[in-house]
Amino acid sequence: MAAANVPPAGKMPATTKRVQNIGDLALWQRSRAYHDLIGYINGTSSAIQGIKTTDEMYESEMLKKLLELFESLESLVAKHPPLEQPQRFGNKAYRDFAQDMREQMPSWLEELLTPGKQRYHSELLQYLLESFGNATRIDYGTGHELSFMFFLCSLFKAEILQEQDIVSAALRVFNRYLEFARQLQRTYNMEPAGSQGVWSLDDFQFVPFIWGSAQLAVNSPFDPSKFVDEQVISDYKDQFMFIGCIDYICKVKTGHFGEHSNQLWSITDVPSWVKINAGLVKMYQKEILSKFPVIQHVYFGELMSFETVSPGTTISNARLGHVAPPPSKRICIGTPGLLPPVPATVSAPPPAEALASDNVGDSSSESSDSSVVLRASTSSASLVAEGSGDKSHKPAPVGEAAKEQAAE
Repeated sequence: MAAANVPPAGKMPATTKRVQNIGDLALWQRSRAYHDLIGYINGTSSAIQGIKTTDEMYESEMLKKLLELFESLESLVAKHPPLEQPQRFGNKAYRDFAQDMREQMPSWLEELLTPGKQRYHSELLQYLLESFGNATRIDYGTGHELSFMFFLCSLFKAEILQEQDIVSAALRVFNRYLEFARQLQRTYNMEPAGSQGVWSLDDFQFVPFIWGSAQLAVNSPFDPSKFVDEQVISDYKDQFMFIGCIDYICKVKTGHFGEHSNQLWSITDVPSWVKINAGLVKMYQKEILSKFPVIQHVYFGELMSFETVSPGTTISNARLGHVAPPPSKRICIGTPGLLPPVPATVSAPPPAEALASDNVGDSSSESSDSSVVLRASTSSASLVAEGSGDKSHKPAPVGEAAKEQAAE
């Protein structure tokens, strides 16, 4: 990028859009933000496997404050009920809600952050404000979900959330976000942003299918072929994000599931949740993260940086099929530059034709014996996975996401 985009020494970079044309997509796929995002998604998948959304889990004080934020947001929805209007989609009361949210959110976020983390306020605020839809179009889609993923990932990189929060960040905070996003969709009849109709995985969300399949990778009470059964949906919609998504689809769409949700229907032929998860990550990279109409609206800053990663940097696949070891048993991997890169290996193909995709950028299809690591850097922690290499070079641990053996 041009030198003008480099911030002066000692100053934080501006939070701004960086993907201006199709050619910039290649820079995005080699950026620190792209690697951190996929690393965070895969690390969380490893950590939450075998854990139900309804299970008891550790919740830090900061995480509880994040959950309280949604109570404040719900109060704004109650303050701005839908208007009586003839339009089927896009109730204009959403614009009043969005304006009120933009006025209130800065102070809410400032109260949430400790004094030492206030420097991240502007960047975190930008990601959060972009997470709940577009007030002009009154729509919501996977690009807004992506902004919330940037927000969550940034919380770990800034060490506002710690390693022990990784499970509850997904199964408590993200799940709470998912519930609130659905409330907005129903209350204001929000249009799906960029929906591909029957050929899209879902009109509004994608990440809960990835993390939901990871939950089911260990000790799943049902096979993938059964997830559309009415009894399975009724019994497990509150316990697994994947089934919660299926339940929501069945409530807002009519007709045979295979007709209105063809992509999801095809997943019932995949033999294991581990393979479904791997295929969904690849599909997410191709169908969401490689699409200019989505990425052109994405903001980047210091925590989610557009800076290009070093050549040879890879991201590990989620290690599914075994319960994650406790944090004290996990191995912290070293600092970049101290460890030799681990050559990428060819990963298994996507699980089904519907999930098939080409590799994009330095993706999770490049598998190495590595883990998503929360480690200190000059400005923040990084979630980029580095090759394990020679363990004798590892520094004192700062924390890391789940590391586990690959399923046989």
